[in-house]
Amino acid sequence: MLHLLAVTVISYLLGSISPSIILSRLIKGVDIRTYGSGNAGMTNAIRLLGGKWGTVVALFDFAKGFCAAMVIGSWLMPPPELLVIDPIAVRILAGIAAVAGHIWTVFFGFKGGKGVLTVAGAVTGVAPSEVGMCFVVFMIIFLLTRYVSLGSIIGAIFFPVIVFIEAWALHEPVSPYLLVFSVFVAVLIMFTHRANIRRLLKGEENKFGSKKQS
Repeated sequence: MLHLLAVTVISYLLGSISPSIILSRLIKGVDIRTYGSGNAGMTNAIRLLGGKWGTVVALFDFAKGFCAAMVIGSWLMPPPELLVIDPIAVRILAGIAAVAGHIWTVFFGFKGGKGVLTVAGAVTGVAPSEVGMCFVVFMIIFLLTRYVSLGSIIGAIFFPVIVFIEAWALHEPVSPYLLVFSVFVAVLIMFTHRANIRRLLKGEENKFGSKKQS
């Protein structure tokens, strides 16, 4: 249990490091959460800081989830004789903790970003091929509509769809923890994008690159 606690705490603290908040304060002297959409994530960082720093934010946010699942989850994995749960479950736990840290960052008043890239990083550490397919879906939707939010939502919804197809239609060996995790990811992304969903339904969501902020 101490191993699992260590995985959870360290991954959460890693996820709580918010490059967009830190960089916005250092470069612009403002808190990114008071600008544009108020979201401490890649899209808002690009609007405020430009593409170069937005890319830095994107890579760091993705790396947080990936490192939590692949590095911390594996590095602090209990020894085989003490491991009582599926190793995939340990990596999933680390990924979820990092995402929670990103969304509810302990270092910045428990208000962070929406977690899309950190979720993508965590899921890549657990199910890289499925994430690749979801990314293709995201890019198709984004290129067709120019809505980052819509691409993120639909891409997230496709994650459990792909996993369930693999498990039940293709009869591939899929961990039950991954099945549950895939549903959790889709629900979490829809929850954190609930304001975007309302704007999309009203036709008020702004497209990427527009001067108005969403």
